Amino acid sequence: MAKFDVPDELADKALEAVEMARDTGRMKKGTNEATKAIERGITKLTVIANDVEPAEVIAHLPALCEEKNTPYIFVKEQKELGAACGIGVACAAVVIIDSGKGAELVEDVVQKVNALK
Repeated sequence: MAKFDVPDELADKALEAVEMARDTGRMKKGTNEATKAIERGITKLTVIANDVEPAEVIAHLPALCEEKNTPYIFVKEQKELGAACGIGVACAAVVIIDSGKGAELVEDVVQKVNALK
């Protein structure tokens, strides 16, 4: 599904940014919430799990992010993303709306993602 390869180190940073947003900022969890936030143009970073089945569930997100000029990154597993959100279940997509104390981390991830494309 991923449109570009994401180094593990960068994926880990994205998950860390999600954790910081959970604790000190604002985020939206799940494909529907993520889609709405991206459409509204209020997203700092979109994090998408790469192991979503069926892939159609998240297939529209990369194109929508590109259309709205929103940075996005793929992480390997929904389970990891769910854990970073602080929920006990898998999560297909998360958007960071307010980075909180993770602003520098989000900025770093965004710059490195842009360099990968």
